Amino acid sequence: MEQSKAQRIRRMRLDDLEQVLAWRNHRDVRRYMYTQHEITLSEHTCWFERASQDAARHLLIFECDGVAQGFINLHEIAPGGIADWGFYAAPEAAKGTGRQLGRSLLRHAFGELGLHKICGQALVFNERSIQFHLRLGFQQEGVLRDQHFDGQQYHAVVCFGLLAADWQPTTER
Repeated sequence: MEQSKAQRIRRMRLDDLEQVLAWRNHRDVRRYMYTQHEITLSEHTCWFERASQDAARHLLIFECDGVAQGFINLHEIAPGGIADWGFYAAPEAAKGTGRQLGRSLLRHAFGELGLHKICGQALVFNERSIQFHLRLGFQQEGVLRDQHFDGQQYHAVVCFGLLAADWQPTTER
């Protein structure tokens, strides 16, 4: 991996579980998720045990200077190196951490894992995530109208894709 010693992507471990759960349940993270209830530790543990056994899933932690700063779920969904991703930075992470997480993950996915395409989604009201994907070089590939019902109203989902051939690791957008 061509990452500085200060930043790295590593596999999520059992001892990361409570920290990742705290991030996921934080109000500022949870409000942009498809599942918005507070997840219990037992629910989170069951998810981790199942997902960890799936060879198509890469549960990853982004670290800066040895401190966990974000979570990434990379799921290979189709033959030929097509993967979906979901991610969040620690709510208390410094400004710019999300961009570093994204760039590090793309280096890992296209370099180390040899993936062909990364797909992402954002709820239409999550403008930060939409801009984040575009700045990393993703193309908007569609909008799924009224795709998500949050229990009170429907929301559109914006779909993104980035091909390995289009990814420019040194281009800052």
